[in-house]
Amino acid sequence: MAVARRRRWGFAVLGLVLIGLVIWAFVASQNKPKPTKTPTVSVNTAKVSEQDIPVSVSALGAAQAWRSVLISAQATGQLTYVAPEGTDVAQGALLAQINSAPYVAALTQAQGALKRDQALLEEARVDLKRFQTLVAQDSIATQQLDTQTALVKQDEGTVKLDEGAVAAAQVNVGYCRIVSPVAGRVGVRLIDPGNIVAVSSTAGIVSVNQITPIAVTFTVPQGDFQRLSDVSNAFTRPLTTQALSQETGADLGSGELSIADNHVDASTGTVQLKARFPNTGKKLWPGQFVNVRLTLQVVQHATIIPAAAVNQGPTGTFAYVVGPDGKAQLRPIVVQTTQDSAAIIRSGLKLGETVVTDGQMTLKPGMAVKQAPVSSPTRKPLA
Repeated sequence: MAVARRRRWGFAVLGLVLIGLVIWAFVASQNKPKPTKTPTVSVNTAKVSEQDIPVSVSALGAAQAWRSVLISAQATGQLTYVAPEGTDVAQGALLAQINSAPYVAALTQAQGALKRDQALLEEARVDLKRFQTLVAQDSIATQQLDTQTALVKQDEGTVKLDEGAVAAAQVNVGYCRIVSPVAGRVGVRLIDPGNIVAVSSTAGIVSVNQITPIAVTFTVPQGDFQRLSDVSNAFTRPLTTQALSQETGADLGSGELSIADNHVDASTGTVQLKARFPNTGKKLWPGQFVNVRLTLQVVQHATIIPAAAVNQGPTGTFAYVVGPDGKAQLRPIVVQTTQDSAAIIRSGLKLGETVVTDGQMTLKPGMAVKQAPVSSPTRKPLA
């Protein structure tokens, strides 16, 4: 009886253990962690493309007249005429006129004195020939011949003085008519006709600026200057220069850079450069500030991506590439240079690959990505 009872208790305990194991297995299966799903990140992307990219240097410049002339009086007198303000004049065109009557009168006097002394010289030469004949005949003393020879030389000197006086008077008459030394545009006159102008005055009468062609001056750091000097063969080969509006960015014309200053400004570490623009459309005006873009070279068939796709990491430069499976891959790249909003890639990417341009901050290698929706501009209802 006791043995049978112990067996029944043993089977009961074994049954309870088995029931406990079944319950434990069931609970453990219910609490098993479920695999987490990798999140999808919304990003903007762009394709790796190939283009010819001009590499350039940008600077702030100012337009100035290629030649600027301030017209001043070289003769004292009453101003009778000034060219109309704001007009275009050719080289040699009349700009100002000074009353020449006093100078014409002085010229007439000088011409009269010249003719008188020329007649006296001619008379002295005739007497000299006569005296030479008489001396040869031993009819007069040699001293008379010597005296007449000296008189002829004296009269020749007087005629020379008279010729100089005539030339000076003619110059003064010419100074009364002022013509433009360059083709350009007349500025606002500084003195009105009717006033007396003097040689000692430094204010001037009017200015003329040559604006076709026109110059644009700007400065570059000495580091960029060395690059410019190298690509232009010490500025013996002109470099294409573009002028852009500071307000709108509009193209104001293209010119050529071939002039560099002869020193580096020690206070700023910059070098001044000057470019020549044809300015046939007269979009550039002296004193106007412009943005200058100086093309150094054109990289042919360059592999480019948006500059926003370039990232800096502890191990160097990289970009996120979207693979065929729609997942992001971290790709080390080598950037040759960055121009405006484009980065020229030397190695690391292939044409046609897709790179992430926005949303990299939340990306990790292997994450799935999707193209972010492009928001369309909201249209205002028509009135």
